[in-house]
Amino acid sequence: MAAKKITVTIPEDLLEEIRGEAAERGLSAYVAEALRSKRDRDRLMELVDWLEEEHGPVTESEHVAVRHELDDLDAEHERRAVRKNRAGEAA
Repeated sequence: MAAKKITVTIPEDLLEEIRGEAAERGLSAYVAEALRSKRDRDRLMELVDWLEEEHGPVTESEHVAVRHELDDLDAEHERRAVRKNRAGEAA
């Protein structure tokens, strides 16, 4: 992947925090990942806006239903991770 070097100004306190978290990957990789995440969130918000224009805003009951589904998925993910860890310990 091609890369281009640029100059960016970042508040000192934020830079110090990031350096600690980005140590192994490197600061450039950390910043690139953060920018990709921000871009993806912006695109997602554009999609949400478009869908709300087309279909109306999401209702509270729809929010609750999705939250329950996400909670169920998180619980299933956790169960699978525990099973996988136990299987690894038994080997």
